[in-house]
Amino acid sequence: MDEVKQIVADINKGQIKPIYLLIGDEPYYIDAISTYIEKNVLTEAEKGFNQMILYGRDVAIDDIVSNAKRYPMMAERQVVIVKEAQDLARTIDNLLAYAKNPQPSTVLVLNYKYKKFDKRKAVYKAIKKTGVVYESKKLYDNKVAEWIRRVLAGKNYTISPKAAQMLVEFLGNDLSKINNELEKLKIVLPEGTQISAEHIEENIGISKDYNNFELRKAIGDRDSLKAFKIVKYFADNPKDNPMVVTVSLLFSFFSQLLHYHGLHDKNPRNVASALKINPYFVNEYVLAARNFPMRKVSEVIAVLREFDVKGKGVNSNSVSQGDLLKELMVRLLA
Repeated sequence: MDEVKQIVADINKGQIKPIYLLIGDEPYYIDAISTYIEKNVLTEAEKGFNQMILYGRDVAIDDIVSNAKRYPMMAERQVVIVKEAQDLARTIDNLLAYAKNPQPSTVLVLNYKYKKFDKRKAVYKAIKKTGVVYESKKLYDNKVAEWIRRVLAGKNYTISPKAAQMLVEFLGNDLSKINNELEKLKIVLPEGTQISAEHIEENIGISKDYNNFELRKAIGDRDSLKAFKIVKYFADNPKDNPMVVTVSLLFSFFSQLLHYHGLHDKNPRNVASALKINPYFVNEYVLAARNFPMRKVSEVIAVLREFDVKGKGVNSNSVSQGDLLKELMVRLLA
């Protein structure tokens, strides 16, 4: 995020480079930088003749170079944005000559998503020398809640740890999807609001009581009644609560719990740092560790591996995912 802010700040200062190569697996920041350039480098009056949007599947490198070498009309610069530039992967080397000597009055933006860009290529090194290369990497799941908090803080909102975790567990690490949901919340909630689990439930449709976060907590507490209620809800709503996600999140939780058991220093601050969790959730691990000694945790992890395979249709004899989840709860809470 800091690198993105620096790119935007440089553009605002007029320190605009002739080429921006935006690469990586996370499209959110690639789109954010590209959109910012599209909206802010030229005035509305200049855009008609001097801004062009191309798509990798529809053009060749020669077309891009031809457009990039044009001189702007009644403007200091022109902007050429190539979306889905990864479709040009096989011929991207043909951009080398232009990358070495780009047109100074052109801002060429290459949105190269999802595919790896070989950093050993001469064209990559040339662009890095004459322009800007930004790599947008997928955030690890344990970093997403903090990203949510930072984004909201920049918009004068806060969010409770539980609400942030609900978004992460429901939407994963897809920043574009998460941002879309945050934008919805901004529409209905005034600035300065602390977004709560209730706000998430009312406006996004994620149940605050029946979700993987609450299931994990119920299992850690050995609250069988609550765990089975949640699993029944999952069984009744399988599309919104796929078993593969539930098992994956439980596996992550118990793996962290195994790590907790192995810590010599169980000071809350050290636990939060070692497990890479919000300090708010430390007590949940402390209680779960009492209910699941190290040996039991190892057994649970083995059971989860077994049910991960069953949930994918192996040796499950066409048993429904709802019934598999119920069986899993029996095994975990036995």
